Amino acid sequence: MTPLQIILLVSLAANGLLGWAYLGERDAATEARAAVSAKGQELAGVRGAAEACSASVDEMRTLANKRAETAAPARRAAADRAADHNRKADTILAVPPAVPGDACASAQHRVDAWLLGRARP
Repeated sequence: MTPLQIILLVSLAANGLLGWAYLGERDAATEARAAVSAKGQELAGVRGAAEACSASVDEMRTLANKRAETAAPARRAAADRAADHNRKADTILAVPPAVPGDACASAQHRVDAWLLGRARP
């Protein structure tokens, strides 16, 4: 084999290796582009779902605000009734025991008085 043939053979082998490496890199780049495209489509789907969720949350917030406005008078009335009941309870608890030293008899006396008050028209 002549030196020229050896050089041509080495050149051919080097070109074959370079071609093989190029094709491998090209395939990897093509797969990467496909993966990026798929992720972009997936991201678009996720964005759509997030926007739909956000819109639903906004609708729920609007509905909750309307319900809060509607229920506000009832809550105020309930708070007023609770305050009245608390004042009555404080009054009852501030009264000294009917039978000093006997909590059971005092409680019985209070219940009897309460029942008499309820029986009156």
